[in-house]
Amino acid sequence: MSYVYTTSDPLAVTDTSFRRAQWRMLLAAMLCYLFFYTGRQTFGFAIPGIQKEFGLTKETLGWVSSAMLWSYAIGQAINGNLADKFGGRRIMSLGAILSCLANWIVSFSSGYATLIIPWGVNGYFQALGWAPGSRLLSNWWGIGERGKVYGFYVFAAGCASVLSYITSIAVLDVLHLDWRWIFRIPVLLMLGGGIFFYLVARERPEDLGFKPLDTGVANQGDVAHAAHDEQQESSWARYKAVLKNWRLIVAALSLGFQNAARYGLIVWVPVHFFGSNWAKSPDALIDPKWISVALPVGMAIGALSNGWISDKLFGSKRYKAIMLYMVLGAMTTMWMFTIPGNSMLGIMALFLCGFFVYGPASSFWALCPDLVGSRRAGTATGIMNFSSYLFAGLGEPLIGRMLDHSGNTALIFPIVAVSCVISAVVAMFIKR
Repeated sequence: MSYVYTTSDPLAVTDTSFRRAQWRMLLAAMLCYLFFYTGRQTFGFAIPGIQKEFGLTKETLGWVSSAMLWSYAIGQAINGNLADKFGGRRIMSLGAILSCLANWIVSFSSGYATLIIPWGVNGYFQALGWAPGSRLLSNWWGIGERGKVYGFYVFAAGCASVLSYITSIAVLDVLHLDWRWIFRIPVLLMLGGGIFFYLVARERPEDLGFKPLDTGVANQGDVAHAAHDEQQESSWARYKAVLKNWRLIVAALSLGFQNAARYGLIVWVPVHFFGSNWAKSPDALIDPKWISVALPVGMAIGALSNGWISDKLFGSKRYKAIMLYMVLGAMTTMWMFTIPGNSMLGIMALFLCGFFVYGPASSFWALCPDLVGSRRAGTATGIMNFSSYLFAGLGEPLIGRMLDHSGNTALIFPIVAVSCVISAVVAMFIKR
């Protein structure tokens, strides 16, 4: 396929120049999202300090975490459609700036109310990132490469978890600052990423003079409407078309349990490694705090691998790649449960937990344009993400309560294993 300028520019435009533009958009979206989690996944590291200063229980702080996750869920249901309507470039950049501001407000909180309200609002601003970025990428890449592209995009999200862990540990353990600075320093990276994305990214190939890319249509019903200008479809019509797709609803349910498992690890593993007495033992070869970084490293690589596997090994049958990783995720989290936290084996086990639990995310997101077409990809991604964070938010206070009553933070691992098994069973019915 050859791409040419739609303008009268006499310069010849080859496949190579379009290919470069595709990769530039992907790398810009990846770089921007790489910094997004510095405004969301740092809360677990602040929990021990907040508990000490405000005297709150883990269950109460679980509700604070839920407020952010549920606001994020609601934001996803709204903002994916906004991206379809106004474009992913502007919405994603705006989210980075507003989330940075919300984090700074959180850093000045003086108790439960002044903590939960801005943290909840931050959840909505964070939801301006993922789906709009997905919408922009679906404009630039066709169906045959979506598994790979979403693998890279989710890989950036996984690396964002690594970055949020490392910057949080650096604030507490290297700079020796208190928990409030977790919400001030790392988020400056997100602010820069949002500005960079706005300056570099373009919404669709036509904005750079290329012909529109054939991004594929989801079904024959969409073929009849494909020639119409996407701006003519109302928001209601987009929501109606997406919600009528039963496979997407099943996928959203499976994703909900997968994300509950993921956030169970993201939020409570830092508490396991920072807040326990054994974690303060001087006998460990590596400081247990740094062992926890193995989790997001595994998540990043797992996401990259699962998208590729769904394309190459299972012929874009995403549900098979999802089921495989969820079953292996359950097995490795149960293995982690049996290992002492300061054991060197914990590095490998925690890496595998992250690898298998988060890996299927790339296949879940590739399912959105697969099932409903690229022109509704933003809305579908928003609906899927609404479900994922609704479930993750339900799990947080429940996990906090169990840890409060048992006093055993290692219980997080069997809880995550159960959620993985349920996700795998539900995914079996997607059949796509």
